[in-house]
Amino acid sequence: MIAMQKSLLIVVIALFSMYSCSRPSLTVPVEGGRVQGIEETAGVAVFKGIPYAAPPVGELRWRDPQPVIPWGGVRKADSFGPIAMQKPQDPSSMYYKEFYSSGLPEMSEDCLYLNVWAPEGSVGNAGAKLPVAMWIHGGAFSGGYGHEITMDGTEWARRGVILVTINYRLGFLGFLAYPELSKEQGGLSGNYGLKDQIVALKWIHENIEGFGGDPDNITVMGQSAGGMSVRCLAVCPESKPLMAKAIIQSAGGLLPENPQPKAWRGDEYGKFLMDGAGYTSLREMRAAGYEETFDRISPHVLRLMANIMTEGGSIMDAMILGPKVDGKTLPEDFDSAVYDDSVADIPYLVGSVTADGELLGGAGIPRFCAERNKRSDKGAYAYYFSRELPGDESGAFHSSELWYMFGTLDRSWRPFTEADHALSEKMLDAWTHFCKTGTPGWAPCTEENPYMETLDTN
Repeated sequence: MIAMQKSLLIVVIALFSMYSCSRPSLTVPVEGGRVQGIEETAGVAVFKGIPYAAPPVGELRWRDPQPVIPWGGVRKADSFGPIAMQKPQDPSSMYYKEFYSSGLPEMSEDCLYLNVWAPEGSVGNAGAKLPVAMWIHGGAFSGGYGHEITMDGTEWARRGVILVTINYRLGFLGFLAYPELSKEQGGLSGNYGLKDQIVALKWIHENIEGFGGDPDNITVMGQSAGGMSVRCLAVCPESKPLMAKAIIQSAGGLLPENPQPKAWRGDEYGKFLMDGAGYTSLREMRAAGYEETFDRISPHVLRLMANIMTEGGSIMDAMILGPKVDGKTLPEDFDSAVYDDSVADIPYLVGSVTADGELLGGAGIPRFCAERNKRSDKGAYAYYFSRELPGDESGAFHSSELWYMFGTLDRSWRPFTEADHALSEKMLDAWTHFCKTGTPGWAPCTEENPYMETLDTN
């Protein structure tokens, strides 16, 4: 009997080895070389930490993203790349308990990496032509990363949509403009983090066929600062043609009238910050460590923000280390582009959560959808997430919908119910259906019928 069991075990091992060897290789040629993914979940391939640009370090700090540095052989894409430099979350904040209690992963200025989740059967099949979604994380342009605990593409891939998440430069490393930089770079500097996003989108367009994706069907989506990034990309001349659809979460809507253009003051703001921090040359700034620079400029950032708001600027205006209208990379603001009809003419899915209030949600969302639906037949759809999460009194807080739209409820400490899982399924189906068809499965939000789909467990 023991001998028979051993023989059976040997046969099973041999068959498993044959199966493993005969499985299609999860190796894909991309810009720079070949990458090999892994199958962490049955039927879903994931490729982690693929570089989409050269490391922006040393002399490349505060420069436009440069082409990927090629590598030899096959690069194993089995671990996430370093995240952008940022300060850790305050342990006393609600968000620390919710999302960051395990601490931050490895951080580095070498942070321009992306991650791909695809159905295992589509890898290597350029004819699969699956829809693609590019996710841009939030974090006020100063924090966050593309593989946060809420973010995972497994459930998206199971529904036939390839999900790509990206990292991009944040804070003063991503958005500082400065006179010497402008002189060095043809008269204009800043918006490096936005340019990273554009290059990531171009990378997807050029490389996603190897994973089975359709380069002509890319939905760009994001939440909070990520949603604000989508608004910018829908205006940028380099990114507009590459976007087939857009999902904007908790990033505002449309003002009731076309805002007055604001003058570019990036160099002025950057000089104020660096003079206050005691830096006297670009060489000195590039040589300084992240922690040192962050600590030295932080009080001056707060002071400048206060000055801007005192002068009548909005919180968005005061977000000085974020994307800014520079007349070139970002030629105008989103609201102006909507009113002058130069925003990307694509389907939009836009919404907010209860705690977003008027600033990031409110009347501006149905106003945007109504305006787009008057000007285009592509469709603009709205939602309102109002599920008060179980476990405490936090309610439907900013970012709470992420657990649901990524299908990662099981990663949370909260006592989610069957109704929560059903809501998550509904949102996953709606978001991925939008990527496939341009509609989430409910009515568009028009002036005549300002419909907003309520997302709750009731």
